[in-house]
Amino acid sequence: MDIVCLGEVLIDMFSTEVGVKLTDVSAFSPKPGGAPANVAVAAKRLGAETAFIGKVGDDLFGHHLETVLKNEGVETCGMRFDDYARTTMAFVAKLDQNTAEFVFYRNPGADTRLTPGELDRNLLENTRCLHFGSLSLSEEPGRSATLKAIEIARSSNAFVSFDVNYRPSLWESPEQAYKTVMEVVPLANLVKVNETEIALLGGTGDYKAGAQKLLEFGPELIVVTLGPDGSYFQIESGAEYSQPFKVEAVDAIGCGDAFVAGLLSQLVKSDDWRNNLNINRMKKVMKYANAVGAITALTLGVIPALPFADQVDDFIRQNE
Repeated sequence: MDIVCLGEVLIDMFSTEVGVKLTDVSAFSPKPGGAPANVAVAAKRLGAETAFIGKVGDDLFGHHLETVLKNEGVETCGMRFDDYARTTMAFVAKLDQNTAEFVFYRNPGADTRLTPGELDRNLLENTRCLHFGSLSLSEEPGRSATLKAIEIARSSNAFVSFDVNYRPSLWESPEQAYKTVMEVVPLANLVKVNETEIALLGGTGDYKAGAQKLLEFGPELIVVTLGPDGSYFQIESGAEYSQPFKVEAVDAIGCGDAFVAGLLSQLVKSDDWRNNLNINRMKKVMKYANAVGAITALTLGVIPALPFADQVDDFIRQNE
């Protein structure tokens, strides 16, 4: 297995209007979502073999999500079904093409109830990469399951990828989020953050200084996404800003997940991923990831917008 994604797969209830706050939305449209699940689908479309580990409710939405992932070619033997909690939902208002407002419905949500004993060890022991986000760290027992999965993957020399994906409403306070996330940062090889997250974790609005600070905690690679302004990476031997592809964005939701999939699909093509952690190779990897994110912004919705490898190659050639 190339990439195992662990965490939430859920129902995104998208507002049918743009420019309207959640409290004023007149209608919602249900769509499959959840950042780790989006990464699994996106990376599969880009040519990687992917699997998903997570928990959903033993309900209509939960079984629908399993079917969606299966139809995309994602291995779902690591999915578990909870007969107590419902499948988690997120209500999403699109304030504009690049900004969204989220409210999560977990009381509790099934995604938080994955236990260490329910992990598919075979998947974790035989993958090149484990990818997860902070949502699975926000509540127990999901936090313990995530930490156990990291332990298993690291013991098998897998590349560990952590997308901070900070959602304030899921934490008691920014201080709690900071403490929990920073306990995990040293366990990851890659930490991906956006501008808000680098300010929270790095203690500075200067994303370059923040990335340098995070690198000192142990990861080999820090990646900062800057929305329509491109991206930035830092490794031990140096750092580089990566220019964006300029597109007329229709919907930026999911672009970060698509970016991560592009990044990981390139980094873990071979078992020795450390060979990719040099400036010249990383410049190419970041360009590819930027292209995957840009293409995703051209279409409404997340999974329908995720490109296939040949589309990305064509896009890069046309925009050289």
